[in-house]
Amino acid sequence: MHRSWQLTIWLFLVLSGFHLVRAQSTPERTYKPSRIEVQILDATTKRPTPARIRITQNGRVVPLLPTEAVAVMYGLWDHEDGYAYQPDSSFYVAGKFTLNLPPGTYQLALSRGNEYLRQQQELVVRPGGAVRKTYTLQRWVNMATRNWYSTDGHIHIRRSPRENPLIMTWLQAEDVNVGALLRMGDFWETYYPQYAYGEKGNYQQGNYLLTTGQEDPRTPELGHAFAIGASNRVRQRDRYYFFDEVFDKIHQLGGLTGYAHQAETFHGYRGLILDGLRGKVDALELLQFCVDEQPLHTEHYYHMLDLGIPLTATAGSDFPWCGQDHGHGPPERTSRIGNARFYTFINGPLTYQNWRKAVQTGHTFVSSGPILDFSATTADRRKAIPGDQLDLKRTDKLTVTVHAYGHADQVPLSALEVVSHGNVIGRITPTDAGQSAAHLSLDVSLESIQRGQWIAARCYAGPGQAAHTTPIYVTVDGGSFHNPETAPRYLDLCEKYLTEIEQALTGPRPETELQAWKYRDGLQTRIVEVRRILDDLRKKYKTP
Repeated sequence: MHRSWQLTIWLFLVLSGFHLVRAQSTPERTYKPSRIEVQILDATTKRPTPARIRITQNGRVVPLLPTEAVAVMYGLWDHEDGYAYQPDSSFYVAGKFTLNLPPGTYQLALSRGNEYLRQQQELVVRPGGAVRKTYTLQRWVNMATRNWYSTDGHIHIRRSPRENPLIMTWLQAEDVNVGALLRMGDFWETYYPQYAYGEKGNYQQGNYLLTTGQEDPRTPELGHAFAIGASNRVRQRDRYYFFDEVFDKIHQLGGLTGYAHQAETFHGYRGLILDGLRGKVDALELLQFCVDEQPLHTEHYYHMLDLGIPLTATAGSDFPWCGQDHGHGPPERTSRIGNARFYTFINGPLTYQNWRKAVQTGHTFVSSGPILDFSATTADRRKAIPGDQLDLKRTDKLTVTVHAYGHADQVPLSALEVVSHGNVIGRITPTDAGQSAAHLSLDVSLESIQRGQWIAARCYAGPGQAAHTTPIYVTVDGGSFHNPETAPRYLDLCEKYLTEIEQALTGPRPETELQAWKYRDGLQTRIVEVRRILDDLRKKYKTP
C-alpha cells in the first residue's frame, strides 16, 4: 500500500514535470498592441463633440484609459473614490481619443445624455497598423432649440476655478445645460466645497452653465434640504434643525429652497410638512434614482398640491451617490450625471438670471428620458404652461393639450396621462389609434369648471424612464386649487407626521446622528404653529 502511494506520487511528479517542460519549451505568440484612433462627431454640427465612452471585451471592462480621458476627483463623502473613470468604468472625452489595444474584438459604447441615441459598436483590432474610426452621435430631440434647457439640480463635486473646464466637459458629454454643484453638509461637517456662490461661482460656455447651491441642512429626522440660485451659502451650525431660518435667508439671497429625494428618504416628508405648510418651501425633487429603480415618486408631491400649496418639480442625479442606469452600463446601481434632470422653459437666451427666474416661476418638467409638451388654453385663448396660474370664472371651459416624445427603440413611450387632483382624467397608450411609442398626444376638454384644481401631465417609457410636469394651477373666482375630497385625509396625515417629529424629540438618544432632541423647544414651537395652520385649513376647507 505504501509503495503504491509512492509510485502514484512519482508518476504525478514525472507527468507534471513533463507538462511543465513542454509548456516552457513552447514559445507563445505575442502581438504588439495596435493603436486605435477614435473621433466622435455631432451629426448636426459635424464637429467633434464631448461624449461618454465605455470599452469592454466579452462583457468585461478593458482596464486601459486613454490620456485624453477628462479627469476630475470625485467620491462619496468627498473622498477620492474616482478620478478619470466613472462609477460604471466609462470615461469622458472632449471629442476624440487614442489607445493601444491588443488584437481582439471589443465593444464600444458611446453616448451623450438623454437627448442623443446611444450606440454600441464592435471594434476589431488586428495585429499591426493603426485603426481609425469616426462615429457620429445623432440626436432624437433637441430641447434647447425649443427654449427648454435641461438642469441636473443635484451634483456633488468639489471644484476650484481650475476644474471648471473639466467639469464642463463632463456636463457637455451628458448634454446637461445647467449643472448645479451642491455643497453638502450635515450636523458636523461640510463637503464638496465651491470657491464662490451666485454670479461669482458661475462658469458658462455657450448653452452650458455651471452654478452652485447647497444640500444643507441634512438630518435623519427631518430630511435633506437643498437650495439653488442664492448669491451665497447659508449654514447655521448652532441652530441646525431650524431649517426655516436657512430657507428665509436663502430667499433673501435670491434663491429657492426645496426638499431632496422626493421627501421619501430620511423622513423628508416630516420637514416638508413642517416647512411647506408655513410657506417656506418652493420645490420638491420629484424624480431621482436614490429610492429605487422607479425614479418618479409622487405621494408627498400630491399631498402638498392637494392642500393647495404650489411646488415646483425639480430633479437631479445626486452624483456620485445615486443612480440606476438602464442601458448605460452594468445592471448594478451606478450614478451618472444627468440621469435625472429637469427642463426649464426660458423665454430668451440661457443666462444665469434667466434660468433662475424661470425656475422660480415653475416652468419645469422632470424627466429621465421622455419629453413632455404640456399646456392649457381657455375659451378666450389665454394659454398656460407648467407653473402658471389660470383664474377662471365659474362654468368657463378649459382645453388641456399634452404631447409626449420618445424614441421607439431607446425611449419607448408606454403611457401618457393627464392628472388632476391626483386622478387620471385622460390617458393614451401606443396601442390607441394614431399613437406610437415615439409620440403620444392627448387633448382633454374640461367643460363648465366649477372649482379650482391643479392639473399636470406625466408619462412613462422604458425601464426607469418617466417624466412629470409642474402643475398648471387653475383657480375659480380667485379661490384655491386644493382638493376638497382628499383634504381631510391629508390634514390628518399632516398631524401624524407632526406626531412623529414629537416622538423624535425624546432624548437624549444614544445614536450620535440623531440630534433633534437638542432642539426640542424650538421645534415644538414650530409644531404648534403648524397645528394652528392645520386648524385654519380645516375651517377654510370645511373639514371635520
